[in-house]
Amino acid sequence: MAETAVSYLIDKLIPLLTEEVNLLRGVHGEVLEIKRELVFIRAFLKDADQKAEVEGDNGDGLKAWVEELREVAFKIEDVIDVYIYHMTINRPDPHGVIAFLHKIGRFVTKLKLQRHIATQIQKINRTVRGIKKRSTSYGFDSLQQTPMSDAPQQWNDPRRAAYFLREAEVVGIESPRNKLIEILKTHSPERIVISIVGLGGSGKTTLAKQVYNYVKRDFDCHAWIAVSEPYSAKELLRNLIRKVYAATEVSAPVTIDTMDEQSLTEQLINYLQNKKYFIVFDDVWNKEFWGDVNFAFPENGGRIVITARKNEVASFCKRSVSSVHVHLMEPLPPDNAMELFCKRAFLSEPGRCCPANLEYWSRKIVASCQGLPLAIVAIAGLLSTKSKVPFEWQKFYATLSSELVNHSDLKSTTRILSLSYYDLPYYLKCCILYFGIFPKGYSVRRGRLIRQWIAEGFVKPQKNKTLEVVAKEYLSELIDKGLVENEEGKAKRCRVHDLLHVVISQKMEESRFCQVLSDESPTFEGVARRLSIICSSDNILQTTEISRVRCLFMFNGDKEMLNSTVNALATSVKLLKVLDFEDTPCLDHLPEDIGDLFHLRYLSVRRTKVKLLPNSIGKLVNLETLDLSQSLFYGIPASINRLSKLRHLFGWRYGNNTELFSFDRVRGIKIQRIESYIDGACIIEELGALTQLRTLGIFKVRSRDGKSLCGCIEKMKYLESLVVRSISEDETLDLDSISHPPEFLRCLRLSGPLMTLPRWIMKLQNLAKISIRWSKLGDDPLKVLGNLHELVELDISTDAFVGEQLHFEGGVFPKLKVLRLQSLKWLSSLIIEEGALRDLEKLYLGPTPQMKEVPTGIKHLKNLKFLRFVRMPDEFVSSMNPKEGHSYHIVQHVVPFVFFHCADDQFYRLHDSGLQQLLEPRKIRK
Repeated sequence: MAETAVSYLIDKLIPLLTEEVNLLRGVHGEVLEIKRELVFIRAFLKDADQKAEVEGDNGDGLKAWVEELREVAFKIEDVIDVYIYHMTINRPDPHGVIAFLHKIGRFVTKLKLQRHIATQIQKINRTVRGIKKRSTSYGFDSLQQTPMSDAPQQWNDPRRAAYFLREAEVVGIESPRNKLIEILKTHSPERIVISIVGLGGSGKTTLAKQVYNYVKRDFDCHAWIAVSEPYSAKELLRNLIRKVYAATEVSAPVTIDTMDEQSLTEQLINYLQNKKYFIVFDDVWNKEFWGDVNFAFPENGGRIVITARKNEVASFCKRSVSSVHVHLMEPLPPDNAMELFCKRAFLSEPGRCCPANLEYWSRKIVASCQGLPLAIVAIAGLLSTKSKVPFEWQKFYATLSSELVNHSDLKSTTRILSLSYYDLPYYLKCCILYFGIFPKGYSVRRGRLIRQWIAEGFVKPQKNKTLEVVAKEYLSELIDKGLVENEEGKAKRCRVHDLLHVVISQKMEESRFCQVLSDESPTFEGVARRLSIICSSDNILQTTEISRVRCLFMFNGDKEMLNSTVNALATSVKLLKVLDFEDTPCLDHLPEDIGDLFHLRYLSVRRTKVKLLPNSIGKLVNLETLDLSQSLFYGIPASINRLSKLRHLFGWRYGNNTELFSFDRVRGIKIQRIESYIDGACIIEELGALTQLRTLGIFKVRSRDGKSLCGCIEKMKYLESLVVRSISEDETLDLDSISHPPEFLRCLRLSGPLMTLPRWIMKLQNLAKISIRWSKLGDDPLKVLGNLHELVELDISTDAFVGEQLHFEGGVFPKLKVLRLQSLKWLSSLIIEEGALRDLEKLYLGPTPQMKEVPTGIKHLKNLKFLRFVRMPDEFVSSMNPKEGHSYHIVQHVVPFVFFHCADDQFYRLHDSGLQQLLEPRKIRK
């Protein structure tokens, strides 16, 4: 928490000290000294944050120290941001007598400012030195730290109960338990590893213990090892040796106490060499763990189970084990969750059934746990001691978030979830805390998160990678660690579990990361760096001092409050970096002086009623993202040309009218009701100035626009996503004039006739997704696309190819996950050689009316998990009949995930018994 604030500040000071030397003239040395002191302090800040957490109420002095450090970090950031703002706006004009006079005036102003800032920074420097000196009184030594996990933890861990649960007390794990038992009992001589992965409290240990109890007697020796973090590899191996020896009723050699790690490994592998063994490693945190134990287990039919919160632990095992099975813990279904709740909450009721008068509130409480067993058990245990009257349970439900944080019987639940937070590096802590800005249960667009993280400075530059790519890796890391989950059915959205949101909100408030204002909590305390206003009717900006706020988020709110808040922006929060009004439908304008927000990097009015951008928008020289999507914009001023750092410009909305943008240097961009990104010819010449763009969509392109468009695209060195659509199905796209395409391009969508597929596509070695439609190519496009080894999605549809045969040669597209070959009316043959598309998971085929036979190469696609045929000929469909069809063996390995969308517009699923009609086709995975 203090670690995140200080680390973030250090990262900010480094480029200032290297790139902004002129701006910091006169104070450079002082800033450098602050940076050195902060680097020293950061070495033990993670220890300080965790120690403050463990000591609780007894650590008030330590918490005050951490708070003081965080406060000085904020103060340094404020001073530097204000200084850079004034120094930048006081830069002289280059020419003329008037410019010379202005230069003199600015020099005097600059001199005063430097003296003032130097005084402030010197004062801050003294404060930092005092903080550093006081750190010794709290037992910190940056060179010799004792990890907090080694400290005695005075709290009751409810997960220990999983070791002693009787089978009758366990709910909802019968199916996964039986599945895992079946894998463990497989008659295979190879070593098999099962990794059980899930959020803290999701029942991993309970499932593993039930499996362990069922099968351990089938093995010559077995052991259960609790790993946790940190661990000593030597102690872990010694413990393992003792337990496998004990399982065979043999005493372990006394010499193991003096053995080194290599000797322990040899001792273990020799003992297990001719034995069937079964080992469970519970609660593994470190992905490097498998490297410490791998060589201790021989390849003689051994079975190993690992429980972990991070998917990356399982991924590490795959490097050296050929048979690794990953079981992802699912939330308990509602009926099972209610059953578990009743077993713990109604111990004295007949059959442990829920009384009728408490059923409504019981189900509401259970639903709030979102299937997390640990939370259900903890809450049910607390409620078992309360009066069985609806009013008491209603009151508890209304204050559930507060109870989880403050009630002594529930604190252990949130503490378990907090362990995952403390395990994160500081830059990911900032990223996960961002989910607390949004309301509980809110699913956030991935792109929105990524661009806001970049605007905040959370994303650290990496060689040969754009910031967007690095930010996506951050998000993937949070998903792999089980902290963030993809929104079901919405590939571009993600969220956190509601109970994890409670933990995040607590950490966010403690660290002054953000304050959320709502009707229930309407008072701003004036210290948070971010402000999230949810359904508040008060005019916060006019009644409260919020000058230190860096990011402002608005969710709903009435029109009067919104407009008065917006009008006060430039005077109340001059240092804003992020201004997000997305999904605030009552907002209808932006203030004329919005250009005074010099530091603003992210501005979104997506899905609002704003119609115009003020002329001052051109003064936002640091703006990186401007999102106008699905708003009512019909005009943008010409000053937008000056936004030289703009990386993302979004300006589309759903509709049937023809134009989105037209552009004129003097009058600016004209937006009409639109269905796309940018309407072509009028502004293509101007696009070349937007060299920082990462995403570009341009529609209604004519043949004559081709060379100009190609020239603009070549200038966009950082472009990651490109969409080009011709004005009609008869207007050829001329895109052959690109010699040096953007090297970071990852997504390419071309819609319109092409003479040939542009050869420059072969140079896009980072390309992950490509879609070509209406292209009417006569030559097999795979000849050009076949060397794109990073491709994950390929879409050749809607008469993109008018030939008769597509041929996927062996080894082609090794990483492809999704393949769409749809509406290709001339395609009659699809050849898939063995070794091609080896990682393909989803295949969409049809309508292809000329294709009468099922492509035999589908049988080579061993990883295929989803196969969908659309309006295929009757003889094609009937050939897959399990009883009579001669092609059923080709798709049998994908059953029951073979689907048909037939000519009668009905949906069917293929089973061993035949076709089964689906009454709810929307449930078919996309």
